[in-house]
Amino acid sequence: MVFKRLLGSLGVGGPTVDTVLDPGASRPGGTLTGQVHLEGGQTDFDIEHITLELVARVEAEHAEGESEGVVAFERFTVGGGFRLAAGQRHSVPFTVTLPWETPVTELHGQHLGVVLGVRTELAVAGARDKGDLDQLSIAPLPVQEAILEAFGQLGFGFRSADLEYGHIAGTGQRLPFYQEVELTPAPRYAHQVNEIEVTFLANPGGVEVVLEADKRGGLFSGGHDALTRFTVGHHDSRDWTAEVDAWVRQLTERHGGAHAHTGPYAVHDHHDHGGDHRSGPGMGTAVAAGAAGLAVGVAGGLVAAEVVDEVGDFFEGDEEDEG
Repeated sequence: MVFKRLLGSLGVGGPTVDTVLDPGASRPGGTLTGQVHLEGGQTDFDIEHITLELVARVEAEHAEGESEGVVAFERFTVGGGFRLAAGQRHSVPFTVTLPWETPVTELHGQHLGVVLGVRTELAVAGARDKGDLDQLSIAPLPVQEAILEAFGQLGFGFRSADLEYGHIAGTGQRLPFYQEVELTPAPRYAHQVNEIEVTFLANPGGVEVVLEADKRGGLFSGGHDALTRFTVGHHDSRDWTAEVDAWVRQLTERHGGAHAHTGPYAVHDHHDHGGDHRSGPGMGTAVAAGAAGLAVGVAGGLVAAEVVDEVGDFFEGDEEDEG
């Protein structure tokens, strides 16, 4: 077994830690399972606690422009209160429940460019040391997948996905950020909108679906954003293609920028975006599914190579910085 990280703050001869997640993607609100493997150092150590921390790479918009940072959004204590003898190997299995709003990182096994990780923290003799950072894979809930596939059936294409720091007012959002899935318009809507952004805010009872359209300007009017929100149940059985088409028609038929921004869903109360909270190009702008459908496009391997590279670089860079 290869242990990834020497716990530097505990000095030479301290214990090492490696967290191994069970194979396969988890789902929002579901369980994450695995084991934390410890190997004792040159002397005995009292392990006070073992904590798992969920982290995400998040974009933030501000007056100076846009920046990226890492946000921790959940912590779990999975073990502790034992002595690790010198040279001893000890494994701690864990099962934790993920937040319902945990972002989706993949669709049909293809990365969307969203970066989530699990970081392990060990508290020993009053000192805390963050251990390895492991990539976390999250597949959509069945109703989220059904809605995205309906967009694909209607001719929308996948452009990119990112995480935005802030809060969508009027929703039940609990995390300090939200996910936006950016879609290129279906041909029938291409003359009305530049793109549509989809945000899922899941909870135990269902999913809030927030849609934002970047509407094109007309001869006598400028472009503007329009927002609307719908609530669906986890086990709803609907004609999702017809349902989503009705949502888009309702969204695109709104008139006027001022009207489009009224209502409880259009405001971000963490920071001012100057009336426009659309994210920047992000890291997946080269991803496009085309009229063949969103799900088919992503599953067909059209995710740009640089998306996958950046995901890997994030974790490799973290280990180099903290190793």
